[in-house]
Amino acid sequence: MKTSDLLKYYNQDEIINEIMRICPNREVVPRFANGSFGVRPAVLLYKNDLLDSIRNGAISFHISEELWRNPLSLNQVSSKIEMDELRLGWDLILDIDTKQLDYAKVCADLLCKALEYHNIHNYSLKYSGGTGFHIGIPFSAFPEEVDGVKTSTLFPIASQRIALYLREMIKDKLANNLLEIEQIESMAKKLDKNVKDLMENNNLNPYTLLEIDTIALSPRHLFRMPYSINEKSGRVSLPILRKELSDFNPENAGIEKAGFTYKYLDSSLSKRNEAAELLIQSFDWYNKKVLLPQQDDINKKTGRKFTGNVEGYKVPPEQFPPCIKNILLGMEDGKKRGLFVLINYLRSAKYSFEEIDDITKAWNLKNKEPLKDSYIKSQITWAKKTNSYLPPNCNASMYYTDIRVCKKDNICENIKNPLNYSYKKWLQEKNIKKK
Repeated sequence: MKTSDLLKYYNQDEIINEIMRICPNREVVPRFANGSFGVRPAVLLYKNDLLDSIRNGAISFHISEELWRNPLSLNQVSSKIEMDELRLGWDLILDIDTKQLDYAKVCADLLCKALEYHNIHNYSLKYSGGTGFHIGIPFSAFPEEVDGVKTSTLFPIASQRIALYLREMIKDKLANNLLEIEQIESMAKKLDKNVKDLMENNNLNPYTLLEIDTIALSPRHLFRMPYSINEKSGRVSLPILRKELSDFNPENAGIEKAGFTYKYLDSSLSKRNEAAELLIQSFDWYNKKVLLPQQDDINKKTGRKFTGNVEGYKVPPEQFPPCIKNILLGMEDGKKRGLFVLINYLRSAKYSFEEIDDITKAWNLKNKEPLKDSYIKSQITWAKKTNSYLPPNCNASMYYTDIRVCKKDNICENIKNPLNYSYKKWLQEKNIKKK
């Protein structure tokens, strides 16, 4: 692409004005023809800065999902607590990743319908410039707090859980709709796979064809700015409406044709708490479907239903699994996830809420940067209002391995949940006493 063509496109009044509108409180980073990004953190304050970047070789521009008080201060941040304090909020961006645009259209349509089902109507949709779509919800649509916890501090956990919840919600319908537009044999041929590779329990698994990217929902992740050019395809990341999806032609997103269509992530249209139902339901779903006990697995192995109460048995500290003991030593990173694990483990291990309060307070004093007392209190208050759940399973993503507390011993090899460890330990000690 010629620099003169890029300048002509980006310097259209409506295009450059819309780009500047979305920049405040965000990192804005140029990307060059060789795929490299500009130095971070970076911001875009003036139109001439954008045009100068293009003259210096920039083709596309990428912005942060997170909104910051001062993005340039990010290079001085050394902890999650400092990052949470600097973060004003975050926009939810659902990134549909696939090599087939028709598959992405089907998925985008269902995701939009799922948002509307949750009474969210002021969402944004844009073509990525490649073979996918980006669906966005402004932070202004979310509640300011959830059970006393600032929503601004819930990134990326909240975004990831919403994405996983919606992913599961549309899965069956997505498979059916994809099969309506193409036979599975043709899909397999396009992807150079065997039909069996696309199947799960004798049904099409749509996520062998595409993905709703949760990896992209991570701290300081960037996504392609609306109206930015895709450096690979040369097409514009163009906002569209859901009703335009089925007939959308990427050729109309070429820089010689593309012009201003719609605003993307327009906070002025959002209503506070419009996305509250989605946020709460996604957390409830995650707790029930992902973090909750795999009771059937435990039942099969033990031959009995194990709920954490072995004839009223309260698990003593010496029978805690290594991961729980390591959490209790104090943590540097992942403290909020550690607290979540502790509360659920101790509750399942038959500790009272008063005891849990004492244990978590003592634990917090050992942390390199203690959590705020109000945060711990809010988590225990939330637990009191809900059913008792086992802690996350050992292989749950974002937990034990990620927060570096998983130090397996010989018992760990045969368990799926930390509480199951304590049960095994109890049986082991019981058998020794019998001998």
